[in-house]
Amino acid sequence: LAARLRRESDGMMAEANGDAEAAARPLTLGSMIKEIQNLKEKFKDEDSQQGTAFEGLEKATVLQECRDFHNSQVVMQEPQKCCLHITKLLYILIQGDAFTSTEITEVFFGVTKLFQSTNVNLRRMVYLFIKEVAEACDPDDVVIVTACLTRDMHSQEDLFRANAIRVLAKIIDASMLNAIERYVKQAIVDHNHLVASSALVSAQRLMRTAPEVVRRWVNEVQEAVNSSSEMVQFHALALLYQLKQHDKLAISKLVAQLTRSNLRSAPANCLLIRYIARLLHDDVNATNARSAYQFLESCLRHRSEMVIYEAARAIVNLPGVDMGDIAPAITVLQLFLSSPKPTLRFAAMRTLSRVAASAPSAVAKCNSEMEALLSDSNRSIATLALTTLLKTGTEVNIDGLMKQIATFMGEIADEFKIVVVRAMREVCLKYPNKHRVLVGFLATFLREEGGFEFKRCITDCIVELMSAIPETKESSLLHLCEFIEDCEFTALSTQVLHLIGTMGPATTSPARYIRFVYNRVILENPSIRAAAVTALGHFGAACPELAPSIEILLRRSMSDEDDEVRDRALLALASFKLDPEIPKNETNESKPALLPGVDGEPVPGLAK
Repeated sequence: LAARLRRESDGMMAEANGDAEAAARPLTLGSMIKEIQNLKEKFKDEDSQQGTAFEGLEKATVLQECRDFHNSQVVMQEPQKCCLHITKLLYILIQGDAFTSTEITEVFFGVTKLFQSTNVNLRRMVYLFIKEVAEACDPDDVVIVTACLTRDMHSQEDLFRANAIRVLAKIIDASMLNAIERYVKQAIVDHNHLVASSALVSAQRLMRTAPEVVRRWVNEVQEAVNSSSEMVQFHALALLYQLKQHDKLAISKLVAQLTRSNLRSAPANCLLIRYIARLLHDDVNATNARSAYQFLESCLRHRSEMVIYEAARAIVNLPGVDMGDIAPAITVLQLFLSSPKPTLRFAAMRTLSRVAASAPSAVAKCNSEMEALLSDSNRSIATLALTTLLKTGTEVNIDGLMKQIATFMGEIADEFKIVVVRAMREVCLKYPNKHRVLVGFLATFLREEGGFEFKRCITDCIVELMSAIPETKESSLLHLCEFIEDCEFTALSTQVLHLIGTMGPATTSPARYIRFVYNRVILENPSIRAAAVTALGHFGAACPELAPSIEILLRRSMSDEDDEVRDRALLALASFKLDPEIPKNETNESKPALLPGVDGEPVPGLAK
């Protein structure tokens, strides 16, 4: 009884506070989560209304704050404050507010004072600032920083050594390289992997300014290729190829040597596969071509998915490769289509899509996996799957694919729709007997919602099919006529009207197009009206039996408010030798002045 009275008392208090639903609804975990989410959204809205931490920064104020760099006590005891000052400087630079030469020199000298601090975060900010502003400084000022960075190259801290080498490689020129050459060579074979990778990356940058100096480091680079670190192997192989890229024989020997060795680095193996593929593209009949292919095939069984994909992509892209040789690569890519990783599915799908353009029969065995990808949450993967199915499909299953495409097109953006439309064009060119189904399907999307690029793509595809497949000309023209009835893009309307005026008179029933063209004269803007008048002129000149009717329509355009439309109507009437006099019942004082030829006078340029 006491518990019951307590519950009733709590309910009465809740109702008194105006929260009857809360009194009747028990407190659950779900309701608590909902309340927390509501609070989160509330705070998120409040945060979105606030600006960035550096909004409204003034350059003069920041430069004043940077005088703390000359205070050794602040530098040693408050490194976070100095980091904030450098961050503000970089923010101002990124926003495009340039410093004068005096300001940049003063700040640059102040930053050099920060080398006395051993704080790791501050030192990294100093390196970043030097890389950003060194090019804008006077070369004499850079020399001072170079001395500080050279000292860091001998530091006991590996992080300082690695970053100092990378900064020096960016700011020094070829004349100063000899002073640090010995240190960089030693760093390439350093036992610390971070230092070695930094030295190799710096050497790749120095190849642009001092290639002859870097070529003297080839022995150290070859030693780094055998490093136990994956990234050191990768950077060393990239630099070694860069050193020997102009010597084809040396590259062949390098590749042959590395294929016999066992590179532990997956990125280095990917590089090696690309170098082999490049050699085979240049000379597919080379003496070691078969052994190179065997190495690529062995990489299909590598433990790294990255290497497996790279090998499969290299094999399917080899020139003149047999269907039997690419079968193992297709099998591997087929397995990737069922991977839970979106990157692998996308990579495999894109490669198979390219192969399907030249060897659709080899990719056809993956159709079941590709059909499952049509419902993939990643629309890029789904679009590639659909376009590849169109390439591998046969004339029999085209109708079934059209039903899937109709559903699919409503779920994707215009950029993906354009890819599908281009694939359908290729299918129509491949199977001309299906032109009615495919062109009708494209015309359906012309009348639905879509952007300019999407509609233009469909229009261009239909026009191309009209040229390639003569049987589709008349039906395609009718589809285009219906499209311009409700087209919101002036450029497309004028293009279609020009096409109708060019091809319409040569059809079996040219009169059926006159209504669509003249509707544009009545309802559209001046540009479209002018194009429609020109199209009517083509019909009148090419079809004498239609000339009297078209004459009546053109005479009405002689009173149009736009000069271009009137001039084109006059030119059209003169072109099929009709009297272009404006009817008296259509003229009044507000009408424009008569043009030459209206009262029987010859039109300049047309008398001939």
